[in-house]
Amino acid sequence: MESQTAKTIGGYFQLTLEQGKEYYPDLIKLNTSRNALEYVLIIRGYTKVYLPYYTCEVMLEPIVRLNIQYQFYSINKELEPIFDFEIGPTECLLYTNYFGLKQDTVKWLRENVDNLIIDNAQAFFSKPLPGIDTFYSCRKFFGVPDGAYLQIDTDERLVLEKDSSANRVGHLTSSIDHGIEHSYADFLENEAKLKDNDIKSMSYLTQALLCNVNYKESKNKRIENFKFLNDNLFLANELAVDFPDEVPAMVYPLLVSKKGIKAKLIEKKIFVPTFWPNVLKWTTDDMYEYKLTKRTVYLPVDQRYGLDDMAYMVDVLKKII
Repeated sequence: MESQTAKTIGGYFQLTLEQGKEYYPDLIKLNTSRNALEYVLIIRGYTKVYLPYYTCEVMLEPIVRLNIQYQFYSINKELEPIFDFEIGPTECLLYTNYFGLKQDTVKWLRENVDNLIIDNAQAFFSKPLPGIDTFYSCRKFFGVPDGAYLQIDTDERLVLEKDSSANRVGHLTSSIDHGIEHSYADFLENEAKLKDNDIKSMSYLTQALLCNVNYKESKNKRIENFKFLNDNLFLANELAVDFPDEVPAMVYPLLVSKKGIKAKLIEKKIFVPTFWPNVLKWTTDDMYEYKLTKRTVYLPVDQRYGLDDMAYMVDVLKKII
């Protein structure tokens, strides 16, 4: 990892971290994934973006800031684009590799769509395909305050200021002493700090933290946990997606018709996110994206947990589904 200043000898100890390696050392290091998208849009000069209804509203930030036209598209029950539009020569398609499960679709799109941008914010361990502009979000998978990686198939680069993350780690350090619940308000405050930030290079702190991650263990844990949940819940899962083998997914998406599942899980201190509340404003209740947002339960499978935790979640779910 590069050093921010000339080496200092002596003085107090900094935060002790392992001097490991990043997972994507050769990709462009940026502060957020939405800014990685902005980076691509600036370099490519696209005049219009086709993006899915089923995505986070922050993806609109760079598009609106750059005053670029955009149009939403629908996805089918396999979470793949419904092509009822044509992409012009100066336009692009943004596709989300949902939960890290849609790498085969990414490969198909690479062969059939020009001007493709892949959002791998939910697919950290899915390696970028050669020649395809692809970006990642680090904090979706690891305990870091920010950070993104970008592959872009051009030698052109933007000259960027270095970001600073020292004022964004409060929720991470506080949660160690006081727990996730106590620090949730700090987490929301940090998320707000990332809104409408300028494109900057990844901070030294975030890069140091990413050099401290055991990526092999993290990947294997996700694969093991996801497989356990799928083995036990696939009969109850209404999601019409073929789950690939050995997938280090972001979460296990469980689509169920019964109402109130999320609230009952939260009562048991199983905290599940909603991807994404804004979709309910963009769509109508007869659209598949609306159903996905309303009815899908996103179960954690990450490296913080083992099979005992997965078994506990399965036991709770089987009593309430």
